[in-house]
Amino acid sequence: MITGVNTVTVWVLDQDSAKTFFTEKLGLEARIDVPFDEGMRWVTVGPKNQPEVQLTLMVPGAPAQDAESAEQLKSLLAKGALIGCTFTVEDCHAAFKELSARGVTFIQEPQPKPWGVSASFRDDSGTWHEILQPHHQRDESADRNS
Repeated sequence: MITGVNTVTVWVLDQDSAKTFFTEKLGLEARIDVPFDEGMRWVTVGPKNQPEVQLTLMVPGAPAQDAESAEQLKSLLAKGALIGCTFTVEDCHAAFKELSARGVTFIQEPQPKPWGVSASFRDDSGTWHEILQPHHQRDESADRNS
């Protein structure tokens, strides 16, 4: 039976650039960076407080896809048509402010949603991600607006 999630793939156009984005701008830690089959690299990053969870930053191509499929995936990345991860935060408004100051480009400011307070951003390859303050965490912005 499934007991958890270990690795999530995030498709990127350039692993070095993506590794810098996810570590320096988002504050994730670098985990693994090693070569493997057919000239590819296995590059992973993850949240410091979740050592069991990692994102693998993968460039489309062999052996995962044939050349035509890899080009289609790269085209979707370039268009910003892919959705990536939801990252939890304690305070969405504070995280939005801090990440914006680090150069993260947000496409949606923090907004209340049925599942919490969230804001959306794009990574350096164009993939959409979300920061989320789940409902079970205190929404201080609601206190400020009361």
